[in-house]
Formats: sequence, structure tokens, C-alpha cells
Amino acid sequence: MDDTSELYRFARDPETALPEGSAPVLVHGLEGYSDAGHAVRLATNHLRNSLDHEVLASFAIDDLLDYRSRRPTLTFTSDHFSGYDEPRLDLLIVRDVDATPFLLLAGMEPDLRWERFIKAVIELSDRFGVRAAVGLSAIPMAVPHTRPTGLTAHSSDRSLVAPEDRWGGELTVPSSASTLLEYRMGEHGVVSTGFSVHVPHYLAQTDFPAAAKVMLERIGTLGDLNLPLAALDDAAEKIRERVDHHIENNEEVQSLVAALEQQYDAFTAQRSEDQPLLASDQPLPSGDELGAEFERFLAEQDDRETGPDNL
Repeated sequence: MDDTSELYRFARDPETALPEGSAPVLVHGLEGYSDAGHAVRLATNHLRNSLDHEVLASFAIDDLLDYRSRRPTLTFTSDHFSGYDEPRLDLLIVRDVDATPFLLLAGMEPDLRWERFIKAVIELSDRFGVRAAVGLSAIPMAVPHTRPTGLTAHSSDRSLVAPEDRWGGELTVPSSASTLLEYRMGEHGVVSTGFSVHVPHYLAQTDFPAAAKVMLERIGTLGDLNLPLAALDDAAEKIRERVDHHIENNEEVQSLVAALEQQYDAFTAQRSEDQPLLASDQPLPSGDELGAEFERFLAEQDDRETGPDNL
């Protein structure tokens, strides 16, 4: 299948989809490999739930997803299957609070045919005059939930990355469809930026709306978009209150989080380009140590109350 147009179908007439000369920003948030705290899913669902939008094109998920690796869920009720959580990967037109249109690529990260998928996205971007692309990801880090949520920024235009958002070193990391798309878009000549938000590693498996809020704040600034954030603020406060309440009654967890706070504060006070956030002379609690303490607590939470559909 060499024709990339076979990977997607338009849901509406592409010729009238956007105002002439609109030059939208493309935001891509793919759920999968790099979505600690479900922050990417929370952010993209929040945009869909709070802003006017329509599907521009849908990708052929059967050609891109390995179902045996990531099995979609069915709902079983009493004696029959009553629902199917159908995986999707869509390109949407979203309009911000001021009715400024932008494109949102959201859904399941492709398992297969990355290069062909990326070529299709670039062709669609060219067709609709995309002026810049912004990728979203969230990574687990040894940071406490009691401090401001940080991020690492990266861009094909290095002038767009503030010194405080740089990593300050060189790493070899596993790629994802989203990061490869960022790289290929930059090669293609489109200003391509990404934000990797830092999620406390002991909360990486539960919803962490604070990270989603930081993502959307940065998108708004970079893309000159007016995005609503109040619901994410409220959801983040609820999570913070629940975690804090648990910590108050658990001295072991208090000491582990305190160690992270000391490291974070020391790093903030003595920040330098050659001192990564993970560097410390003090022993740190492992993700397993903190995760074991929080596992029972998090399992008791009602996902429906704090999930993306209720933001």
C-alpha cells in the first residue's frame, strides 16, 4: 500500500474545511508509549469535550494497530456483550474560545507503518497550510507531586526552547510515532516543537490532570490559542487533595516524598545546564517503593469521577 491516501478518509469536504489562508497549528497527542499519568489522553479529551470540533479525517486503524499488543475492551453485561471501546485515530478541526481553528491529531498511537503514517500526516499538513506542529508526551520522573509540574521542551527551532526547559545533555531514547513525527516534520521544514511533561513516577499509572493543564498552557502560548483550563484546574486539585490525605496518614510515604522534595528544591536552587533533574547525592525512593504504597490507595479511587470524560 504505497498510496498514503489509503490510510485515511475524509469525513467532510476538505476544500471547505478551513478558511482560506488560516495557516493552522497542528497539535498531535497520541495515546500509547509516552503517556504517564494519562496526561495526553486527558489533554486531548479535554479539548474535544470543551471546544467546538469536527472530524476532518479518520485513519484506517486496522492498518496501523496491533490488536494483540493493545487489545480494545468490550463491555459484558449479565449475559451478552453490550459495548465495544472502538479504537480511533482522527484528525480534527478544533476551534478555540475565540473561534480560531487548529488541527488536532488524537487517538491511538500506530503500532505499524510509522513512516507511511507520518508521510500521510505531512501531506495533510501541507494541504491545509499548517504553519507549526506541537507534539505532546508525558514521562515519569523522580519529582514530587507537591511542586510545580515541569517539562522538557524540544524543537526544530531551538530559539523556541527556553533555557529552563532544556534537558542539558544527550540521551538515546526509544522512539514513538509522535516523536518520529516531530523529527520528520522538522526535516520537512515545518517548525516542529514538543513538550514532554514530567509526571511523578509514583503517579504514572493514574490520572494526573496537572500535567494535562501544563501541556495546554504551553500549546496556548506557542500557538496563540485561547484554551479553557478551569476544568483541568479543578480535577488537578481533587487529585492533589486525595493524595495529600493519604500521605497524612502514612509516615513511610511522607518520608519518601520528602526525599523527592529535597532533591527538587536543591535542583531548583542550583540549576545548571549540566545538572539533570535526576542527579542527586541523596538516596532516592524507587518507583516500586512509592508505587507499592500508593497502589492500594489508587485502586480504591473511582476512575469515573476523575477520568477525562468528567473534566
